[in-house]
Amino acid sequence: MTSTHAFWLAGRQATGEDSLDVTNPWDGRLVATVAVPTEAQVEEAVAAAHAVREEFAATPAHVRAAALDHVVRRLTERTEEIAQLISAENGKPVKWARGEVGRAVSVFRFAAEEARRFNGGEAQRLDTDAGGTGRLALTRRFPRGPVLGIAPFNFPLNLSAHKVAPAIAVGAPIILKPAPATPVSSLILGELLAETDLPAGSWSVLTVPNDRMPALVQDERLPVISFTGSGPVGYAIMESVPRKHCTLELGGNGAAVVLADWSSEEDLDRAASRIATFSNYQGGQSCISVQRVIADASVYDRLVPKITAAVEALVTGDPSDAATDVGPLVSEDAARRVGSWVDEAVAAGATLLTGGTRDGATYAPTVLTDLPDTTTLAREEIFGPVLYVRRVDGEAEAFAAVNDSKYGLQAGVFTHDLETAFRAHRALEVGGVVIGDVPSYRADQMPYGGAKQSGVGREGVRYAMDDYTYERVLVLTGLAL
Repeated sequence: MTSTHAFWLAGRQATGEDSLDVTNPWDGRLVATVAVPTEAQVEEAVAAAHAVREEFAATPAHVRAAALDHVVRRLTERTEEIAQLISAENGKPVKWARGEVGRAVSVFRFAAEEARRFNGGEAQRLDTDAGGTGRLALTRRFPRGPVLGIAPFNFPLNLSAHKVAPAIAVGAPIILKPAPATPVSSLILGELLAETDLPAGSWSVLTVPNDRMPALVQDERLPVISFTGSGPVGYAIMESVPRKHCTLELGGNGAAVVLADWSSEEDLDRAASRIATFSNYQGGQSCISVQRVIADASVYDRLVPKITAAVEALVTGDPSDAATDVGPLVSEDAARRVGSWVDEAVAAGATLLTGGTRDGATYAPTVLTDLPDTTTLAREEIFGPVLYVRRVDGEAEAFAAVNDSKYGLQAGVFTHDLETAFRAHRALEVGGVVIGDVPSYRADQMPYGGAKQSGVGREGVRYAMDDYTYERVLVLTGLAL
C-alpha cells in the first residue's frame, strides 16, 4: 500500500521540498510518504482562495451541488479502498473505517441537498410602523470569506468532510489542513474534488506540519476557522485571533446515565452492550465515547458485571481484520499516556475490573469503579478505551454528576420515561442529550457541538453552512405591499 502523495494546491497537485512519512500504528509499517508544501506554496494557496472568493460565492447552486454529488458517487465507488487507507494510517478497525466512509458519503449528500435550497431568502414587511410604508426587507446569507479547516486524526475523512462539504455548499473557498498523522484520507478527497468543475483556488489540501499552523491561523485572508481537536489548542487559536469567526469542536468526558426505570435484564443487557462498544470503538478516540457511566444504585450491582463481560468480549487486535472491534491508539505515546492515567487512578484507590495493560500502541479495554473525583481520569478526557462506573442515588444526583465536569459535549440517558427525557434535556449542560442510548450517537445532519469547554459553534452540514456565512439585508422601497 506504500505510495507517495502530492498535496493539493488551488485544485492541482504539487510537491514541495520536504516530505513526511505516515506509519501504521498497529505494526509500524510505512503507509505513505506525503509531500509537504513550502511557505511559498502555502502563500500561493491562500492568495488563490482570497482571489476567487467573489467568483466562488457567485457560482450557481447547481454547479456546487453537482460537484458535491460527484464526490458522493466517487466515495461510494472507492469505499473499500479508502476504508483500508483509513485503517492503515489511523489504526481504526476496518469495520469502523467502512462506517466512516459511509458517513462521509452522507455528509456530501446532505451538502448537495442543502446547496440547492440554501439562501432562498426571507422576506419581511417593514410597514408595521408608519416609517416603513412601502418597504420590504429581504434577508439572505453570504460567505464570510475563505475558511481554514483544521481536521483531527481520529476521523480523518469524515471530519474533513464536515469542513469541506459545507464550504463548497455555500461557495466559500476552503483550505483544509489535515492532521499530520493521518493526511492520506484528505488527499484522496482532494483527488475526487479535482475531478469536478469547481473554480481553481476554491479549495486546497495542505499537509502543513502543526508547528507551521499559527501562520495560517493568523492570516487575515482566512476570516473563518473551523477547528476540531484538543481544548488547549482550540482555545489558543481563538484567543490569538479574537476578530475571526471560529468554530471549535473540542473535547468531552462522555457520560452515560442508567436510571432506575431502565431495569429489566433486557434493558441492562442493551445498556451494557452499547456502553462497552462505544467506550472502545475507535480505541476510545472519539470526543463522544463513553468515559463515565453513572448508574442508579438500584441497577448498579447488576449492571457492572454486564458491562465488564461485554467489554471482555470485544476482540482486540489487527485493525485490518474484519473481526476486530478494538485496534491500537494513534501512537505508542498515546497508549502510554492512557496507561499512566489508569495507573494513577488505581494507586488513588480505584478498583480495576478488567484491562489495564498495554502492548505497544494497543491498550486493553478497561473498566474501573470507585474512582476518586480528584484523579486525572475523573476530570479530563482520556481519549482511550477506558470507562469507569459510578453509583448514584436517583435522577437529581445522576444529573448533577453529569454536570460536574468542565466539558459538555453530549450525554446519554437510559430511561423509558418521556418526562424524564425532557427534564434531562433541560438540566444537562451539554450540546446534545441522547435518550435510550449512549452519548456517542451522532447523525451527521444534526447540530453537533458542545457547551462549557467542549467548544463554540455547531457542526452538522446546515449548521456549519450558517457558521460560514452571515446575514445581509436588502431593503426595497416604494413597493405596493
